[in-house]
Amino acid sequence: MARPTGTADDDEGLGDRVPFLARLEPEDRQALLALGRPLRYAPRSTVLRQHEPSSYILLLLRGWTKVTAAAVNGYEALLALRGPGDIVGEAAALSGRPRSATVTSLETVEAVAVDEQRFSAFLAASPQVTLSLLGLTTDRMYKGNQRRLENAALTVRERLAVLLLDLARTHGSRTDHGIELCVPLSKQELAGAIGASREMVQRLLRELREREAVLTGRRTLVILRPDILRRIGHEG
Repeated sequence: MARPTGTADDDEGLGDRVPFLARLEPEDRQALLALGRPLRYAPRSTVLRQHEPSSYILLLLRGWTKVTAAAVNGYEALLALRGPGDIVGEAAALSGRPRSATVTSLETVEAVAVDEQRFSAFLAASPQVTLSLLGLTTDRMYKGNQRRLENAALTVRERLAVLLLDLARTHGSRTDHGIELCVPLSKQELAGAIGASREMVQRLLRELREREAVLTGRRTLVILRPDILRRIGHEG
């Protein structure tokens, strides 16, 4: 059976993804989790909603979520994927501002919700945890800047190839057929990740299928020929 990467107890194949809880000492991690209450979300449920006031942060234990932001014209951009060990909602909790993005479960998600006042007090009493959170924020900003640079410098075809390779590296599971993406993303969500239309992504995936580079299904995607994607990604 295929063994998925990116789970809470599996460090192999994660690339440079180091979630928040994995950055903490065991005693700090246990103390922080003890402050909260367990929550469970069904697949495709709204976990946090953009523009709403913040009252708690979430520590994800199992399952994957997507982080999206909607523009005034209705276009929805996929900003990030967050999974086991990640923290979400911390920016709004610490700044006092409304939530800047929506978080939606892609599958069944188990999490721990920590009241923002308790979370702030915990950080004030735990300098090492605060430094770990600062390191995480810096890493996310760096990756966000890289992504904006790629979006400006690459064509849509190249951006899709780079995205699929990145997903294979961070969320891929090797099977007999190829590398299957463990996070179920729709064509619309792939489009939102690269700043393209759903129709464009659908056409590009069809081209990749014709070249036998990928296999696609309803929210499933298997990469058969990563070498083809690498060549496309380097065309720019």
